[in-house]
Amino acid sequence: MSVRELVVLGTASQVPTRHRNHNGYLLRWDGEGILFDPGEGTQRQMLRAGVAAHDLNRICVTHFHGDHSLGLAGVIQRINLDRVPHEVTAHYPQSGQRFFDRLRYATAYRETVRLTEAPVEADGVLARTGGYTLEARRLSHPVESFGYRLTEPDGRRMLPDRLAAHGIKGPDVGRLQAEGSLNGVVLDEVSEVRRGQRFAFVMDTRLCDGVHALADGCDLLVIESTFLDEDERLAVEHGHLTAGQAATVARDAGVRHLVLTHFSQRYSDPEEFERQARAAGYEGELTVAHDLLRVPVPKRR
Repeated sequence: MSVRELVVLGTASQVPTRHRNHNGYLLRWDGEGILFDPGEGTQRQMLRAGVAAHDLNRICVTHFHGDHSLGLAGVIQRINLDRVPHEVTAHYPQSGQRFFDRLRYATAYRETVRLTEAPVEADGVLARTGGYTLEARRLSHPVESFGYRLTEPDGRRMLPDRLAAHGIKGPDVGRLQAEGSLNGVVLDEVSEVRRGQRFAFVMDTRLCDGVHALADGCDLLVIESTFLDEDERLAVEHGHLTAGQAATVARDAGVRHLVLTHFSQRYSDPEEFERQARAAGYEGELTVAHDLLRVPVPKRR
């Protein structure tokens, strides 16, 4: 059975708290697992969340600030310790290659797994699989940062009433899907486009074109909201978003489920992030993330 869900491993920003670990997010997408921004303590959070090293197929790092990448050393060594049987691919900004190298070889260990490095140099597609296309977009932060977007290919939804009207049933339905036409009936007459699901991961950034491009039409958007709206000046200065800004992006992009995360330790009331997001006019499903939360990707429309 396919599973599509986000497993939240950590939700703090620069400074962890008693209740929030540094960043870490696992996207389960059918049979694959994509780990985003493994901050310090991610390996232990994986254990607490029931996530195994064998679940990881890709690692995507947005940028090389410690709260988004210091967990790489432990995660990479755990992948090798557990002898993960499949290839694991790592994406990260090319400009941070020296940081990735240091983290990958921070201490001595035995390499047993094929870890493929696929650094990101510019906006564009990073990978195409049968289940999704993974792409990156540049963000606006004091160090080079990229957000990630996963898009499922569009499919077809068969319409039973139209099939029945043309007398098509049983194995003939499969033949029509495979060949595109059957006895003068074309696929478009008895089906409609089934829009592929879309997911985006947007971390440390100011408002910029990349944020809007990543969020466009997403079923599930995970986005930083480090600051509350009254601290917008600090957000701009340090290259971050406020709760209201993140919600406005989601509203304008038609996002179905918005997940706010990456909270500054200065705030003690997480409900205020939700209040400000709603005040910005976002009316879709909204989650203020906490550690070890699981968020399902919304079902197709």
